[in-house]
Amino acid sequence: MKLGTIGTSWITESFIEASKDSKLLTLAAVYSRNEDSAQAFAKKHEASTYFTNIEEMAKSTKIEVVYIASPNSLHYEQTIMFLKNKKHVICEKPIFSTTKELDHAYQVAEENGVYLFEAIRNYHSPNFTVLKDNLDKIGQIRSANLHYLQYSSRYDSFLRGENPNVFSPEFSGGALVDLGVYPLYVAIGLFGQPTSVDYTPVKLRNGIDGSGTLVLNYKDFICSIQCSKISQSYIQSEITGEVGTFVLDKPSPISKITLINNKTQETTSLEVSQVKNDMLYEIQNITKIIQNHLVEDYKRLKEMSSIVLTITETARKQSGIVFGVEKN
Repeated sequence: MKLGTIGTSWITESFIEASKDSKLLTLAAVYSRNEDSAQAFAKKHEASTYFTNIEEMAKSTKIEVVYIASPNSLHYEQTIMFLKNKKHVICEKPIFSTTKELDHAYQVAEENGVYLFEAIRNYHSPNFTVLKDNLDKIGQIRSANLHYLQYSSRYDSFLRGENPNVFSPEFSGGALVDLGVYPLYVAIGLFGQPTSVDYTPVKLRNGIDGSGTLVLNYKDFICSIQCSKISQSYIQSEITGEVGTFVLDKPSPISKITLINNKTQETTSLEVSQVKNDMLYEIQNITKIIQNHLVEDYKRLKEMSSIVLTITETARKQSGIVFGVEKN
């Protein structure tokens, strides 16, 4: 399929490289508001066309699917534009700011006979599948602690008084939606929808969450998710059960999975080898769904995105974190 991309950051470059590796998507066009940037990005990645007008790109017959990696607050408007022009959309996480946006976008996609996906690399990875397939080996689950704390390269500029997108409520930023979604996808993918959630954020000067702890309450256990863009963690994540414990190097990418027997202390490594650029796996799964019209697989991904966004939206409301798009 012919691919178009929106955004010129490192994450877009990673997606393009994974697309080339997949041999399933062919980069046909790129977009940037700045013509010099668009031209340079197209040349660098060997795209035949570039656009500086997003409406022209949405109408173009040169692309069939678009990957959107713009600032979070722009995802919805841009997605709707491409869906209405009958283009499949792969939107970088977090897919949208509110569940209202998500519900409407899925409706627009259905009306136009195209698909809408959230790009979330760890959920599609082989090691997530390994973890899920072996979950019963630890017996009754009693707790889960999943962490993603990574000091942002943009935090220094925030401390200097600037307002980078990832730390801006106007651009739907913050630790929970930027990093917390990775462990959240792992939790929902493994345990399903929790009965309730509680979020305790560390707010910055503009009211956005620089870090926070999200508690997912299940019938027989709780899952604690820590996320941060203002500090760094070096501890591993764990899922504990009555029979054993899973130790993960981190929720994304999951590179190591160690199963420890509670009685014997015997350890077993379960992880499989993965490619370095794990965006490959989401591209493979998404294109397979589109090309083969796998309705049930698509429905499952839609449900996952809906649950995750419902949780992050609920958590923000609990904490008084309001995005700019919610003020309009």
